[in-house]
Amino acid sequence: VDVAIIEVGLGGTRDSTNVIKDPVVCGVSPLGMDHMETLGDTLEQIASHKAGIFKHRVPAFTVPQLSEAMDVLKERARDISVPLEVVAPLNRSKLKGKELSLSGEHQFTNAGLAVALCKSWLRRTGNWEKLFQHADLEDNLPDAFLRGLSTARLSGRAEIVLDPSTESSDAAEGRENTKGDLVYYLDGAHSPESMEACARWFASAVKEEGPRKSVHHVSSNGHIEQGENKKVTKNILLFNCMDVRDPQTLLPTLVDTCALSGTYFAKAIFVPSLSTYSKVTSATSAIPLEIPSKDLTWQFNLQRVWEKIINGKDALCENSDMKIPESSPPQRLIDEDVSNCSTSDGEFSCSAVVSSLPTTINWLRDYARENPSFRIQVLVTGSLHLVGDVLKLLRR
Repeated sequence: VDVAIIEVGLGGTRDSTNVIKDPVVCGVSPLGMDHMETLGDTLEQIASHKAGIFKHRVPAFTVPQLSEAMDVLKERARDISVPLEVVAPLNRSKLKGKELSLSGEHQFTNAGLAVALCKSWLRRTGNWEKLFQHADLEDNLPDAFLRGLSTARLSGRAEIVLDPSTESSDAAEGRENTKGDLVYYLDGAHSPESMEACARWFASAVKEEGPRKSVHHVSSNGHIEQGENKKVTKNILLFNCMDVRDPQTLLPTLVDTCALSGTYFAKAIFVPSLSTYSKVTSATSAIPLEIPSKDLTWQFNLQRVWEKIINGKDALCENSDMKIPESSPPQRLIDEDVSNCSTSDGEFSCSAVVSSLPTTINWLRDYARENPSFRIQVLVTGSLHLVGDVLKLLRR
């Protein structure tokens, strides 16, 4: 191959990618509190591991970091004679009227790093002069860079997918501006920092992608009532995260950041990732609807955290940690106004635990078909495994 881009797994120092002893260039993206069970519980410890990818005298780039992380990176770079450069986020003006294809303000930070890494590789390998002979490109982006930035795709990160089963005949015929009634917003965020970015993106996306009619009323009950076409938009959270994550940080970050933009969730559904119980190798592989004897203790824990956020008090349900849920949530889960959420009859009313992801997808599809006056917008987040499983189910 002409060039290999190798992504580090859990960190630099002990990562298997260190078999590459002499890379052309190294880059460090925004650091946050992630993989703490392996890398440490402070940003300084995490940054120390990440700096393990630096190699003697090999150029390295980093985006702006919090001071406690930046100090560690700079110290490590000095120790092993690494020329380290801090790269600013990409300036919109350099896009020459084009837009980044990846959604979210944080992508301008990632784009700045990508441009720096590509330029460095081209120059160190002698390809820059071959491909771009114009001197005025020093501070501008070549057309090839602009094409890449405006067409890049990253599945499962800030991705919007219209459920094909609810797509109207107009959309199937290729007519523009046709919206379905069941739309998935997919982002595999699983750290506090990425969850905040996910929430900002989702809040912005549902306003841009939703029905274009004038909004008559927006309230904190998770409903957006549309005027002319009488659509009622409901935001549903479909969530799971690994048990090494802290839902008491992730879920409040999501809810609070969305609320700052006036975006609220009608209800939440907690499911295990399909890949936890079944190997899914492709979109055409057989996927069982029900897998018995699952341990849903973690999902019930997520539910309790959610109910506490919504109800503002400890949400305790007598049988919630033991009771295997019904095959599908009751229809009233979405129908009921979130402002009336309460724990009653041994059940939560702001959320549900469902034992099967395929069952959940089918239930959402049935509900969307049976309620054409609703537009169901489902944010899927908390786990790259969950997002990947949802994509596979939607593409079958």
